[in-house]
Amino acid sequence: MDLDKRITILSLEQALALPFATQRMVQQGWRVIRIETPSEEGVENAGDPNRYIGADLGFHDLHSYYIAPNIGKEAITINLKKKEGQALLLKIIKELKVDVFMCNTLPKRHHQLGIDFQTLKEANPDLIWCSISAMGPDYPSRAGYDPALQALMGYTFLTGEPDGKPVPCGIPIIDLKAGDEAFTQVILAIMAKKIGGKEIHISMAQCAASWLITALPQLEFAKKEEELFARSGNEHRSFIPCNVYPTSDGMVYLAIGNDSQWAKFSSQKGFEPLASESRETNAGRMLEKENIYREIGEHTIHYSTQEFVDLGLKLNLSVSPVNTIKEVASLEFISSKLIRTQLPDGKSVSLFPSAIETDFLKSRNNTLSCAPRLGQHNQEVLQEAGYSKLDIDIMEQNKLI
Repeated sequence: MDLDKRITILSLEQALALPFATQRMVQQGWRVIRIETPSEEGVENAGDPNRYIGADLGFHDLHSYYIAPNIGKEAITINLKKKEGQALLLKIIKELKVDVFMCNTLPKRHHQLGIDFQTLKEANPDLIWCSISAMGPDYPSRAGYDPALQALMGYTFLTGEPDGKPVPCGIPIIDLKAGDEAFTQVILAIMAKKIGGKEIHISMAQCAASWLITALPQLEFAKKEEELFARSGNEHRSFIPCNVYPTSDGMVYLAIGNDSQWAKFSSQKGFEPLASESRETNAGRMLEKENIYREIGEHTIHYSTQEFVDLGLKLNLSVSPVNTIKEVASLEFISSKLIRTQLPDGKSVSLFPSAIETDFLKSRNNTLSCAPRLGQHNQEVLQEAGYSKLDIDIMEQNKLI
């Protein structure tokens, strides 16, 4: 693969896991063309279902939930249920010199739609091919959505208050983990420059299990499994005291990570009653954790949130206010790095920061084009692939695009 040319990604994508992966590629300056199913008679919401989720922005196929993961991309439609559509896909890969094909379709449909690795590499023998699915090719019919997978993989069981219901994480963490893994594996394949291409299967369930590195191994070591894996609310399961505490005007989180930090905190003026010989080690504090949590809260309530945060930072402790999402957006080190776009009605909006500051984003003042409408780039992409306007009109008439 010629690393000096702009990398081109063709992605049959929907929902979040794969669009998040390709969004990261956009931020690197790569070209991402997303493929969706064209409109059919009697079908009101064609293409990616996420187009129709969230706030109505005045455009039927451009609701708010779809915008952020898809800025900076192009969009085409192909009916891959038709053999002509599958042939069209092969021609696009060949003529546009597509480097990477990605999909998050059920594995059982790969051959049916003509999007499997062996078929597509006919158009580019060095194609990198990457699929995201619930449980990989060994479970080709298994559908997977983030909240159900969080339940399946133990995340929901571990999350929540000890005496409350199990709950999923507040963001679709398994979708995002799988997207990050796809992004990473494609980059590794590009770096390897392997002749003959590369077939990559991302299992969302396996990705989720890889993050259980503080939980699964403990099955080998825990003496009381039921206590170790009980829901712990805001507590850390191993380090004491790590918890959320009330202030006079809100809540703070204080994380004490070792014995020296505890000694520093408990020797601070006003907090001396927390100290005792039995609490000098983490193991000792574990035996008294409920009393420690209560006593700390009895002290923090006399501070405003900012006062207690300032105190903690002065002691070089890890302490934070419990911020709302609106408050997060106003943090200077976040607000200055938000990626922006302009909606079709001309309104400029700030969305989210990139994981790192890329040269590509810097060169564009952190601004990307709006997420594309359904099939918005059919004309441009197909003409680039060698089709005439008449050819494209005929494709539209035949419901091929």
